[in-house]
Amino acid sequence: MLIGILLIWLITALGLWLVTLIVPGVHVRTTGDLLLAAFVLGAINAIIRPILWFLTMPLTVLTFGLFALLINAFMVKLTAALVPGFEVDSFGNALLAAVIMALLAIAGFIFLQWFLFDAIFWMQMGPGHPALPGF
Repeated sequence: MLIGILLIWLITALGLWLVTLIVPGVHVRTTGDLLLAAFVLGAINAIIRPILWFLTMPLTVLTFGLFALLINAFMVKLTAALVPGFEVDSFGNALLAAVIMALLAIAGFIFLQWFLFDAIFWMQMGPGHPALPGF
């Protein structure tokens, strides 16, 4: 379990690093600040984001899930407020960072399934699924 948490933390740090390369308004001073920002973003996403998603569920449903990107952008901006060496110039930059992080998560999901199962499955696995032989 600890290895999984460390792996997710490093992947989040890698995603934030890519965001700093792509989005001109997102800056990080040092590698330590990047790792701290990834840790804080993970903690915020684990604690605060589920509460916000629950409270804004009707709005998220009405916007077909697009409001979730605004929540993710708020999480990035909150991380920038808490970590001194991680800066996001505007909410627009935070929104662009959230979109890029979401696309990286989707790409990671696809790559992980392709790597583990040699195929991509878009439905939940159940009995008779090719990735679960013998069921």
